[in-house]
Amino acid sequence: MTAPLDGILVLDFSTLLPGPMATLMLAEAGAEVIKIERPGGEEMRRYVPKWGRESVNFAMLNRGKKSLVLDLKQDADKARLGPLLERADVLVEQFRPGVMARLGLDPETVRKINPGIVYCSITGFGQSGPKRDIAAHDLNYIGETGVLSLSMGPGERPVVPPVLMADIAAGSYPAVLNILLALRERDRTGEGATLDIAMADNLFPFMFWAVGNAQAAGQWPENGGDLVTGGSPRYRLYPTADGKVLAAAPLEQQFWDAFAEVIGLPGKWRDDSVDPDGTAAAAAALIAARPAAYWEERVRGVDCCCSIVRSLEEALADPHFRERGLFLERLANEAGEEMPALPMPIVRAFRAGLGEARRAPGLGEDAPGGG
Repeated sequence: MTAPLDGILVLDFSTLLPGPMATLMLAEAGAEVIKIERPGGEEMRRYVPKWGRESVNFAMLNRGKKSLVLDLKQDADKARLGPLLERADVLVEQFRPGVMARLGLDPETVRKINPGIVYCSITGFGQSGPKRDIAAHDLNYIGETGVLSLSMGPGERPVVPPVLMADIAAGSYPAVLNILLALRERDRTGEGATLDIAMADNLFPFMFWAVGNAQAAGQWPENGGDLVTGGSPRYRLYPTADGKVLAAAPLEQQFWDAFAEVIGLPGKWRDDSVDPDGTAAAAAALIAARPAAYWEERVRGVDCCCSIVRSLEEALADPHFRERGLFLERLANEAGEEMPALPMPIVRAFRAGLGEARRAPGLGEDAPGGG
């Protein structure tokens, strides 16, 4: 079967997470992805825990790619890059603004060599603006854009979110989306494109409700005070008697009514518009009196949008996800060991190498010109 991106060559100058995750999606859809690495390789190769020779994080994010080692400050190595630039379809980089220009690889220079290339830059704050040169990480981006302020826990012990939202949801995904749009446009016009993917910019869509409430009604959100951030008894985490947690999201009235019946909420608390905090406290007390297994049995088969919070270990073993085929693809290392590959949001009909155990490249391995 031919995958949609068969024949597409991607030069990946990125490291760590946003760019490698984006190019992993492209590789999973059939693109040939060549990592351009500095001598010694990118730093994620050395992260722990190791799996075989190198980091399991590196292996997960670079499955099925190739590696070419180049010192881009050396003319001889830049000359080796030239033929690849001439035939590449996509270039992905995530250096700070200005770095690729100092290397002589800015979009204008590269597109003179190859007018059809899609040149994608992923940065925190974009290629322009007062914050473009600020050093930051995921926590900073969600902090700067207001995302973190919506629900960060109590002031005495703020909670760090468990997922790298800016890197993946606001970096990798928009990069892939816009690369595919640019390739589609190139099919029509023959022209490439320069893409400025700013992770901070791309966080605002996640706050559509907060932005709308604020601008239309002057209702600026408070930390944990709104409908989907814990401010309502209809969307909360309720601890159980044995230290587990019931995730309750009965937002619509029919679900709320069913939830009230399941937990035995007294009639005086069922209209949660009267005293939301009182209703939440009453529900919390009822749920805290019983263990998770009791509530799991009570909500089974009832349309009340409730579930027990699972550990990652439990989720990976869930028969539903296994039946869905999330863990069928395999990741291998140089020692021949295998584990399930990182699930990717590419439907199986568009996946390349279905069923193959694919490796991340060793440093300088497999790419044209060697290492």
